Amino acid sequence: MKRASFQPMPCPVAHALECIGDGWSLLILRDAFYGLRRFDEFLYSLGIASSTLTRRLNDLVAAGLLERCPYQDNPPRHEYHLTEAGRDLRPVILTLMSWGARHTSGSDKVALIDQSTGKPVALALVDANTGKPITREEHQLQLAENADELTQWRLRTGQSYRQADAQVHLIAD
Repeated sequence: MKRASFQPMPCPVAHALECIGDGWSLLILRDAFYGLRRFDEFLYSLGIASSTLTRRLNDLVAAGLLERCPYQDNPPRHEYHLTEAGRDLRPVILTLMSWGARHTSGSDKVALIDQSTGKPVALALVDANTGKPITREEHQLQLAENADELTQWRLRTGQSYRQADAQVHLIAD
């Protein structure tokens, strides 16, 4: 079954999902961050059908997240290396890992640690310009001048709910 394309949606999240694909693709990227490179390694790690893995690897290569690099001529064999765009997904994978460990059972088998202290890292989304944590209170989305009507509606609707929620919290305090 072919999945619906998100490409027509004028949204960076939809476009990112179009590139990433599905859950299997995220797990392939996770394994690539672990250092796996070869088809048989991904196959062993994921336990999926080779045809499914082939399709997902081809999709990730086509999306520019992985590149195929030959490592053997006879028979021809390739490794899959993260591209710059693929490496830029590291914070996304780490955030998903942190969320999974916090909110799902049995997901605490791997943790990101600080190599100098050996202690787990507490991930945080921060503004690289100021070093301030990103919060709903101090940061907001801004529409581009050419934003489509649906995107404008999403933001307006969400902002009205957030403003109403803020008023309720002020009254309760």
